[in-house]
Amino acid sequence: MKKILALLIVACMASTVFAEAEVKTVCHDKLDKAGKPITGKDGKTVQDCKKIKVHKKLEGDDAVPVKK
Repeated sequence: MKKILALLIVACMASTVFAEAEVKTVCHDKLDKAGKPITGKDGKTVQDCKKIKVHKKLEGDDAVPVKK
């Protein structure tokens, strides 16, 4: 009984801990050693893409006090 109760409490806590994040794809042109962009067979520049998470910034109500 105690194990079931503990498992339920852990499941509830785990579901509230995660913050929502938006997944965004960021692409940059690939460069060679000389710093020029690499072009593919079709003539377009080759890109290096990554998926990153973007979190919302939370704003506080109170201003941060200034140290004297």
